[in-house]
Amino acid sequence: MARPLKPKLSPEAIAREALAMVDRDGEFTIPALAARLKVSASSLYNHVSGKADIIELMRGATVAGIALPDPALAPAGGNADGGDWTGTVRAIAVEYRRAYAAHPRLIPLFTAYTVRDPATLHMYDVLAQVFAAAGFAPRRTLEAITVLDSFVLGSALDAAAPEQVWAAAPGASTALQDALREGLGGPDRARQAFLYGLDLLLAGFDRESAVIRDAAPEPAG
Repeated sequence: MARPLKPKLSPEAIAREALAMVDRDGEFTIPALAARLKVSASSLYNHVSGKADIIELMRGATVAGIALPDPALAPAGGNADGGDWTGTVRAIAVEYRRAYAAHPRLIPLFTAYTVRDPATLHMYDVLAQVFAAAGFAPRRTLEAITVLDSFVLGSALDAAAPEQVWAAAPGASTALQDALREGLGGPDRARQAFLYGLDLLLAGFDRESAVIRDAAPEPAG
């Protein structure tokens, strides 16, 4: 019998089918994934060492479409006036949310495992370089990335929320009733809230960068 031209299994195929299972069910098991791929569970272990590896394959597939700037070329804050480094962070955050909002049921799985996927780590590396170039100290850089990460992941989950996110409680204040009446029901609510929150975060980051620049000693000579 002629051998197939393409192998039945590949990391890409495993990630694709596992992703489809999580999109549908919110979870996957290796036996169920093997059955979906029409192979034995032992065959999967020729390509992955376990569930954590499959989650990293899905993580990589999710962020693969994110276009990342080259931090060496982007105006990432190394200019004397600070540059438009927040624009670089904004572009990454918008793409990051878009990628994860397409698969919101993956987020609980992703947050339960250490990030090892090279593409995702590269995204964080670019962010780290941008924040460092804007003057953030190493620990502050990690804190800033963590804040941004938490906000983007939460916003990606919100993108999958029902149209009626909150029900007005009996006796609610006029302020809450007005907010719910004006803010709910629009098809773009989640995206507009994300952009509003992102503006607030970036403004705060930019203010901190300005303080750092103002406090920096003048170069000698």
